[in-house]
Amino acid sequence: MNKPYLRDKVKTIEIKERKISELIKEMQDVSFQGRSLGEAYNVLKKMLLDKDTTIIMGISGSLSTAGMWKIIKWLIDENYIDVLVSTGANISEDIYEAMGASYYKGSPYIDDSELFKYKIDRFYDTFADEDEYSNMENLIYNFAKNIDSSKVYSSRGFLWKFGEFLNSKKIFSIVTSAYLRRMPIYSPALADSAYGIALSKLKIYDNKLVAIDATLDLVEISKIIANSKKTGVIYIGGGVPKDFIQIATISAPFYGLENDRKPHSYAIQITTDSPQWGGLSGCTLEEAVSWGKISSQASKITVYCDATIALPILAHSILESKIKRKAKDFNEIL
Repeated sequence: MNKPYLRDKVKTIEIKERKISELIKEMQDVSFQGRSLGEAYNVLKKMLLDKDTTIIMGISGSLSTAGMWKIIKWLIDENYIDVLVSTGANISEDIYEAMGASYYKGSPYIDDSELFKYKIDRFYDTFADEDEYSNMENLIYNFAKNIDSSKVYSSRGFLWKFGEFLNSKKIFSIVTSAYLRRMPIYSPALADSAYGIALSKLKIYDNKLVAIDATLDLVEISKIIANSKKTGVIYIGGGVPKDFIQIATISAPFYGLENDRKPHSYAIQITTDSPQWGGLSGCTLEEAVSWGKISSQASKITVYCDATIALPILAHSILESKIKRKAKDFNEIL
């Protein structure tokens, strides 16, 4: 009997010496999330090799405390992403370490009231020194004390100025790399982080308001998408960064496009959230097609995996691929 669905064989992994990039290629022929990770590598390579594509990354969760922030910084330094949209946490908690403080291996099975007594903050199985964390918040506060408060900023405008400040202090973080490369970096929910603590402290103690308008963020990223031939997205987790990038495909046509959407041509999603609860963080890329946010013809893949596993493997595989990519310049339209 002819069985048309039995075409491509699952291939058993053989144990041998190989590069990470060679392993991830072979994982395309196994099953479950191993196959998805292998397919994500394929989609990522297509994105990087497509000169017409603007690559936008969204990051959420607690990546910086988990030892992932230098991967994001490397992606910026190597021109592997053109725009970053981040939670405020991920672009402040990297600064904590860049200032010289450390995160420590801990345990989720501990008396948290004991940690509170010693001013130790817990991120699941990771510990931070509350005093050092306050130093990071104070760094943001001291920067903001001297910023021109007569204008309204997008988060990009604010963060570029902060990147200049960090660079002058030789604090080399994600924001510093974005400043040095003149790469747009957005944080639409910036106040939900150490930035919010620092800026509210500035308002209360110094009666100085630094106005950051998230609507300007959407205007700017919509211009970027409208002026790009194609866009590709990489979502690490979900939340505000993912939704912000998605809805920009709807507002991009405000800038003279013929269509009422500018859907993404490539999409990779690495998440531990599942879709059946109806939230955006677990929303499938296929669901986004119904909104016109991702093209029905897009090269897309979702990997259901902890980012601390998938991201280092993908990044090292790209390192070994030696793909070179030129930076994109959006300064004229911003």
